[in-house]
Amino acid sequence: MTRSVLAVVVPMLAALALPVPSQASDKGERPNIIFIMADDLGYGHLGSYGQTKIRTPHLDRMAAEGTRFTQCYAGHCVCAPSRSVLMTGRHSGHTSVRVNGGGAPILPEDVTVAEVLRESGYATGIFGKWGLGEHGTTGVPYKQGFDQFYGYLHQVHCHFYYPWFLWRNDQRHVLSDNVGQRRKQYSHDLIVEEALGFLRRHKEGPFFLYLPLTIPHFELLVPEDSLAEYRGKFPEPAPYVDRRRHYADQPHPRATLAAMIARMDRDVGRLVALVAALGLDRDTIVFFTSDNGGYRLGPADQPDFFGANGPLRGKKGNFYEGGIRVPMIVRWPGKVRAGAVDDFPWAFWDVMPTLAELAGAKCPSGIDGISLAPRILGQKQPQPSRFLYWETIPQRGEAGAPAWSQAVRMGRWKAIRLKPKLPLELYDLENDLAEEHNVADAHPEIVRQIEDYLKTARTPPRAYPAQEPSWGYERTETGYVK
Repeated sequence: MTRSVLAVVVPMLAALALPVPSQASDKGERPNIIFIMADDLGYGHLGSYGQTKIRTPHLDRMAAEGTRFTQCYAGHCVCAPSRSVLMTGRHSGHTSVRVNGGGAPILPEDVTVAEVLRESGYATGIFGKWGLGEHGTTGVPYKQGFDQFYGYLHQVHCHFYYPWFLWRNDQRHVLSDNVGQRRKQYSHDLIVEEALGFLRRHKEGPFFLYLPLTIPHFELLVPEDSLAEYRGKFPEPAPYVDRRRHYADQPHPRATLAAMIARMDRDVGRLVALVAALGLDRDTIVFFTSDNGGYRLGPADQPDFFGANGPLRGKKGNFYEGGIRVPMIVRWPGKVRAGAVDDFPWAFWDVMPTLAELAGAKCPSGIDGISLAPRILGQKQPQPSRFLYWETIPQRGEAGAPAWSQAVRMGRWKAIRLKPKLPLELYDLENDLAEEHNVADAHPEIVRQIEDYLKTARTPPRAYPAQEPSWGYERTETGYVK
């Protein structure tokens, strides 16, 4: 190992080895924890992150009452691996689920953040999109630390906002008003109501409420009471037509996307308001983020109308900043700094140790994350010298599959390899946030440090058996049928 690499790695290991005092009070008081995660919401979709066309007053207020992080990273650039990273505290070179087919389950030996918190006495509930194991596998949430689950198991099932059923633990909850061409029960609304019910039932605490919302992922559908606010407000160059007949067609795609985000914002506001109404404001920490970057709506050769990812290059599906840098807002009145903006770089694998420290719980050994509890609570916590790592593997899911694309963040530097055997691209994020200038040739020593790190950054993945989806309906020309 070169001296330059030792200069990075030794301080990193020292920083990770330092004990951090528990943030739980001496009286044994532990906060209730609410972790809200949107689906495909981009860095630039919220007003507090620069959005000007879509109204998000409740999340903007949450940012004003809490801390807004500007360098938080998702676990991956697509859904399932990002969620696996969040649940396991292991980055995408180590986490259990590294493919995005929707049916790959996490394993019995995987320890989730829900298991960590439940072991410490928390009631645990998940409402929304799981994506880490189908019905009948080891990966279902009620076998992975969650007391209650309501929503979607398979990530393709949650492409549809008017499904004929949702899962309540291991039972199908049939939505009879959505059979055939009927569209009366909007799944997002049902999920939010279940989450509010969980909050009311467990107001005595402590509880962990995980709310992985499906908005604003395709398909583009929203009830009329939300759509009415935006219909006709934006030019609509062309309707959205899915020639595969997978998603519903949409004559007002821009208005619908804006309305979906606004509806999500409204319901986050309802949740925070209920926390206050129950007298839990000062006992509850609330996180809000997204599972990966936003998608582009419209032609690829034109600027994105809403600026989904703000000033960042890329989008959902790649490792440029727009694919993995996400909003992160943290609110806890009296504990988390109000109106603060923090540029501390962190990632989803840091969530487990952070929540564990806040709860006075113990994490499993061998995870990749560090606790940011001191930093979140406004205490001094310098950024350790460490690497942040992401990878994709071929969707075949073969055991031992090589990394296909990779990304590394090391201090101010960001390296990306788009395909195997291609040279690393290198960007200086302090001076080139948009990743426009590849400076690899000008900094060969930095490239060598990162290449050396990549030799030990990952373990070979397991095989991923094909899983037959059990979401129970198919799309036809006339609608959804059983």
